[in-house]
Amino acid sequence: MNPVNYLYLAALLFTIGATGVLIRRNAIVLFMCIELMLNACNLAFVVFSRMHGNLDGQIIAFFTMVVAAAEVVVGLAIIVSLFRSRHSASVDDASLMKL
Repeated sequence: MNPVNYLYLAALLFTIGATGVLIRRNAIVLFMCIELMLNACNLAFVVFSRMHGNLDGQIIAFFTMVVAAAEVVVGLAIIVSLFRSRHSASVDDASLMKL
């Protein structure tokens, strides 16, 4: 397959994720869309590293997956805290949380 096809797929996945972030208000769906955008970027990194014949893009994709895993852990802890206090996972209710 042509590497350009993979780049089209990465652009499509990123567009779907960005649309989900802009449209949806549920925090769990929001985090899933952010993960979709990060995976699209990882796909583009791997395709470009394959096109240039080095491993730099694959190493960056690995570190991006590590950061994404840490982001999910912190994000889910915030969502659980929000759900316990407000009984809703809506992002609009998050602005009501104050110390």
